[in-house]
Amino acid sequence: MKILRTQLDDVLLIEPAAYADDRGWFMESFNERRFENDVAALGRPVPRRFVQDNHSVSRKGVLRGLHYQIGPHVQGKLLRVVRGAIYDVAVDIRRASAGFGRWTAVELSADNRRQLWVPEGHAHGFLALSDDTQVLYKTTDYYAPESERSIAWNDPTLSVRWPANADEVVLNAKDAAAPAFAGNPDLL
Repeated sequence: MKILRTQLDDVLLIEPAAYADDRGWFMESFNERRFENDVAALGRPVPRRFVQDNHSVSRKGVLRGLHYQIGPHVQGKLLRVVRGAIYDVAVDIRRASAGFGRWTAVELSADNRRQLWVPEGHAHGFLALSDDTQVLYKTTDYYAPESERSIAWNDPTLSVRWPANADEVVLNAKDAAAPAFAGNPDLL
């Protein structure tokens, strides 16, 4: 496993080692001890333990996000794609952070097997780049509807460069009505 830094200090890209032969391939998708040691070796905060696994399925053009949870149920997420591909975005929403309001994006796919660690204090969203895209992710706290918040995916203050036009994305009603980043009282 190799852990790479992204444009945001605490958001990390993970490239697991895959071993292939004529039968197919194998990879260790998660090892708590190794993950914690590698994150600490980079001088980054070690995450809380993962308590919940989620699985989402999206068709091409579905955009989910930008989501986060406020206290006492803030979440870190470790994401990977097992079918298809996504354009994955993390936004630093920690007011006291030097990275506040900055974002980073990577493509995660079943083919590249990359994973993204999005720590607590970051909003997260993704755009499905293919039909039947399946995303698995671990979280450091349980889903709590009363703590759930979002930011508009196309917020002009953030200027996230999504690989799609507004008329090409499919949003649910809640994401379509998400508040702006600027002046948002729920940012951490």
